Amino acid sequence: MKPFRYEHADTVSAAVTALAEQPEAAYLAGGTNLVDLMRLEVATPEVLIDVRRLTSDRIEELPDGALRIGAAVPNSDLAADRRVRRRYPVLSQAVLSGASGQLRNLATTGGNLLQRTRCPYFQNLTTPCNKREPGSGCSALEGYQREMAILGTSPSCVATHPSDMAVALAALDAMVCVQGAGSPDGERRIPLTELHRLPGGSPEQDTVLRRGELITAVELPPPDFTATSRYRKVRDRASYAFALVSVAAALDIADGGTVRDVRIALGGVAHKPWRAWKAEETLRGTPATWDSFRDAAAAELTQADPLPGNAFKVALARNTVVATLLDLLEVAR
Repeated sequence: MKPFRYEHADTVSAAVTALAEQPEAAYLAGGTNLVDLMRLEVATPEVLIDVRRLTSDRIEELPDGALRIGAAVPNSDLAADRRVRRRYPVLSQAVLSGASGQLRNLATTGGNLLQRTRCPYFQNLTTPCNKREPGSGCSALEGYQREMAILGTSPSCVATHPSDMAVALAALDAMVCVQGAGSPDGERRIPLTELHRLPGGSPEQDTVLRRGELITAVELPPPDFTATSRYRKVRDRASYAFALVSVAAALDIADGGTVRDVRIALGGVAHKPWRAWKAEETLRGTPATWDSFRDAAAAELTQADPLPGNAFKVALARNTVVATLLDLLEVAR
């Protein structure tokens, strides 16, 4: 590991200013992803600014019934919170499906959202990777493709976003609160669905955050039908594996058996948590049946552009969406 300097800021504003002024600096929270990348020399910050104790580690109830999750809330605390488990079970399930208990004790809400891809070429300094070294090429296009993206890809990158938690938050219409030196009032709010970027021609840019901006909290809207929600993760082994495909969904069924409302997000298939807007639009107002669920999933996946090594993900994603919605239909009844 290359030498680095450690700094501890006293306030969020001081941390934001310090990072904005030091091009080779990085924020350190739980460190469960950053430290691994430093060991591999994929990330080589010269300065680490510790922000773990600067943001809230509490989950607060807001007057309108929404929940505000501090950026420093450990993943284990988030999954165990009774309000989260009762009102937004999809989020608790998603967090529990990722990593080990020890890692969840360290990983933070803000850090989880900003973890970087586990694409093997990104983590291997001997291979070209546009995310790690812009302009060098994407080794996955002609290499190992099983875990790569099938939606929103570009000739520059086919890597996937690794977070389970972020997929659930995308389905819940969560808002991300960030503070930065460039914001007029110091804070701005970003819909979770807009926080992460598709690769385009700049795959090295994972998010829309500006230099120095720090995630301070995530807000969940007041619960509506989110109590009827579920997270399903398909992976190569039962634990401690990243998703080949995952689905976060919430379902609202009207008295007549039609879909009144639905939210669906996919993981393991794109450079960002993939909100299935087309599938949702297709489903609303239709009978809550296996055929409708399958048609909606198929409509979403018409956008897929798989590689030879991951073409199976199209059928796997379709079937996982259908299975998740059928599970929720049984709950709703």
